[in-house]
Amino acid sequence: MRQITIAAPGGLDRLRLSDAADPGAPGRGEIRVRIKANSLNYHDYLVVSREGNAPDGRIPMSDGAGTVEAVGDGVTEFAPGDSVVSCFFPRWQDGDDRPSDFEAVPGDGIDGYARETVVLPADWFTLAPRGWSHEEAATITTAGLTAWRALVVDGRLKAGDVVAVLGTGGVSVYALQIARAMGARVIATSSSDEKLERLRSLGAEHVINYRKTPEWGQEMRRLTGGRGVDHVVEVGGAATLPQSIIAGRAGAHLALIGVLTGMGGEVPTALLMARQQRLQGLIVGSRRHQRDFVAALDATGLRPVIDRSFDLADLAAAFRHQESGGHFGKICVTV
Repeated sequence: MRQITIAAPGGLDRLRLSDAADPGAPGRGEIRVRIKANSLNYHDYLVVSREGNAPDGRIPMSDGAGTVEAVGDGVTEFAPGDSVVSCFFPRWQDGDDRPSDFEAVPGDGIDGYARETVVLPADWFTLAPRGWSHEEAATITTAGLTAWRALVVDGRLKAGDVVAVLGTGGVSVYALQIARAMGARVIATSSSDEKLERLRSLGAEHVINYRKTPEWGQEMRRLTGGRGVDHVVEVGGAATLPQSIIAGRAGAHLALIGVLTGMGGEVPTALLMARQQRLQGLIVGSRRHQRDFVAALDATGLRPVIDRSFDLADLAAAFRHQESGGHFGKICVTV
């Protein structure tokens, strides 16, 4: 079978396509899955692009979607022919005992899904939404579930809330779609007027070019009559968090889910305290969260926005496309 591995010390030029032995039949509690698609995330980019970041021979990619080919003894949740999608934290099945590192995350601490076939525990997967392509399903694992947890699980989103989404990456576009599907209003930002129009076509009520309006937090307050937004899906981190705090209403929920602008920086803690806002860091979600999200996707008919798909052999080119920042929505890989 084909697979991609990272050759030490790492970097996009050191992604290697090779043939690997077939993993064989599933054992008790396992399923054999023919992987058909992956999707790219910033987390995957950090793993593959930084020298010394992954062990020699690591198989990258956290998101894997495909078809069950066989099930082992004791497996009742899946059957051959089912479409399934992987879980980001396969050992976090449910409850509040959440992980705080990436040691069990496929494509990082353990081998991931940039390969044609896997044999793994059945509870490392959930069913995919009905009628979705494998490329669409592969967007659920990281980006989709992150947006769902930020808004619905942790944010307790309700109809009529105002949600701020930053940029046009996979999490932000998913967050816009989830918010609209649940009757919320959306204010979206981008540095591209063309992308802003696409955000508007997806249902954003207001759009802001953050290069032309660097004080976009204050603009969001103006657009909400001085009240501020109820939720911010904060993907930027250090450089954008101060504006997100300004944008939020008193008691707003700020979901810190990204570090696109850096790993650290100053936070206006006095303003955060004065507004009594809830700043919560989060990383994806549990298998239970994913099952609930899939049920919601089946119920609402929401479909992800896919920018472009690449072949597995062109994984480095896919990451360079991501690196350019020109994408809108998710970048996928067909395996």
